Amino acid sequence: MSTLLIVAHAPLATALQAVAQHVYPECGARVHALDVPTAWSPDEVERCLWARLEEVGVGDLLMLADVFGATPCRGAQAVAARRPRTRLVAGVNVPMLWRSVSYVECELDELVERALAGAQSGVLLVSGAPAPTAAACAQR
Repeated sequence: MSTLLIVAHAPLATALQAVAQHVYPECGARVHALDVPTAWSPDEVERCLWARLEEVGVGDLLMLADVFGATPCRGAQAVAARRPRTRLVAGVNVPMLWRSVSYVECELDELVERALAGAQSGVLLVSGAPAPTAAACAQR
């Protein structure tokens, strides 16, 4: 079983943690959050992540970051690069999170696949005109 750690700009991480616990109240011991204040550097994020991991004592770890290349993700990348049995996925959304929580008992690499599938299948146009294609946008 893996542990999930959401790393995002404040207050998104704890908000997503609350969303996970709303639907899966029993997930509290498996879903953790680190809200990253605006003033933090990637090094500060990394230090706080190591401290948090020490507190919760995890084995397999899936970190979910909000935006690739942003400070929370860069700090998480530093941890993932040096910590075995750790994966980092950027672009967290609610469908990804719920899919991750519901499959937390899977092997780590399968959990990553399920998280990515949840994120991709959870984003769709629900109403209104179809989104313009890339070709149509290029013509403007």
